[in-house]
Amino acid sequence: MLVTIFCPTNVHLLEIAGVLDALFEASCKTRSGRPYQVRVVTEHGTPMESASGVRFVPDASVDQATQPSDTLIVVGPYGVPSQPSEQVAHWLRAQARQSRRYGSTCTGAFLLAHAGLLSGRRVTTHWQYAEQLAAAYPEIRVEPDRILVRDGPVFSSAGVAAAIDLAFSLIEEDHGRGLALWVARRLVVFLKRPGGQSQFSTVLTAQAAATGPIDRIRLHILENPREALGLGALASVAGVSPRHLSRLFHAEQGMSPAAYVELTRIDIARRLLEESSAPIKAIAYAAGFGSTSTLRRAFVRRIGVTPQDYRLRFQTTETTNASEDESAAALS
Repeated sequence: MLVTIFCPTNVHLLEIAGVLDALFEASCKTRSGRPYQVRVVTEHGTPMESASGVRFVPDASVDQATQPSDTLIVVGPYGVPSQPSEQVAHWLRAQARQSRRYGSTCTGAFLLAHAGLLSGRRVTTHWQYAEQLAAAYPEIRVEPDRILVRDGPVFSSAGVAAAIDLAFSLIEEDHGRGLALWVARRLVVFLKRPGGQSQFSTVLTAQAAATGPIDRIRLHILENPREALGLGALASVAGVSPRHLSRLFHAEQGMSPAAYVELTRIDIARRLLEESSAPIKAIAYAAGFGSTSTLRRAFVRRIGVTPQDYRLRFQTTETTNASEDESAAALS
């Protein structure tokens, strides 16, 4: 199973090494099926210096790497990458078309976006650059608080160390949860990291100490989705009048407080649908909808599909009976 990792200049070495080590451990453990073969590709195929100063030698240049890949991974550099040359963009498109799946780690998403390979897709990137990606490529749906996003054959992961989370996800998809868990234990890291990127974002975590009413409200909604979150209750939390809070929300968020509450609850439900096998009823309760019918109406109105259809489309990794029981217990 050939996995190709494309590296731009000034790359974060951990994004290469994290994927390589996880796939290496999986190959060592696998006794049946196809082990992973990994090739590291750069534009010119010559020795390169990573962002931290460590030099590495790629396996091939884009001219040499013509063999189709099962999986194409584009890793990110320090900061936002420069636009790829037409040669690299053409090679990325050719490789993606021939791959079973393709995607990015960190700001590698910018390279795929420039090559036209993310149009209409849901993706994530490093929280610090998510707004920039969304502004530069409005045809992409950027989800800034996600560690991993999978949309059909396209995958993406958040900043730097999330490349390891991505590798576990691919191993689980290919060989099952048991092997992915074994590799995670070998590397002494979470198989599935709790929470989203907001726990690492200085911008988002600063909300906890912020004095602005909108910051306080957003954090309150996220942490208490099952509470009564009407305009009057939210205004009390913010310490302003309901009318003033409504004006502030429209000015800063471009929507009403009620719409923001619903979208936050939908996002919580979406993550639970993707990452757990808990019953729909338990998910509706955990996300603050109160009933499955309310959750269903919100999903159909906002996303265009039912919660069950969403789960069938986007839950791509295995779960066991034990994980189902644990998920249901945790959500109830």
